[in-house]
Amino acid sequence: MSSETLTHPPSRRLYTPEERARRDATVWTTVQGVLAPLQFLAFLISVVLVARFMLSGSGYEAATISIVVKTGFLFVIMITGAIWEKVVFGQYLFAPAFFWEDVFSFAVIALHAAYVWALLAGLPHAEQMWIALAAYAAYVINAGQFLLKLRAARLEGDA
Repeated sequence: MSSETLTHPPSRRLYTPEERARRDATVWTTVQGVLAPLQFLAFLISVVLVARFMLSGSGYEAATISIVVKTGFLFVIMITGAIWEKVVFGQYLFAPAFFWEDVFSFAVIALHAAYVWALLAGLPHAEQMWIALAAYAAYVINAGQFLLKLRAARLEGDA
């Protein structure tokens, strides 16, 4: 065993050949591929509307609607993503290839759910928006995790 093997153990491929075939064959891959950019578009629109409210105090209703729409996309993409993981990896969540993305996704969901609770509980508008912004910061990190996995999958496919 070389010292390189000790310091850099071989990494598991993201997909086995069978998992890659299931990934490429399932409609859920397409669903995820459509929902992800739509969710990102909803996020971008919402960030602008929330920022407008936070800076000017106007546009609360538009910001609120945009956050609820973004939250809806998040829940739909999480449910369909769990189905995708079941089809590809044989389990609904926490497949080894996406374990940490799924863990962080739950933090993102918790923050979005906290926003919905704040909205329904009638917390002051600015507090609601701060919770939404925290949820959005977590979403950006989580989206980055998935983009890195997408890049890794492409590089693995090219190899």
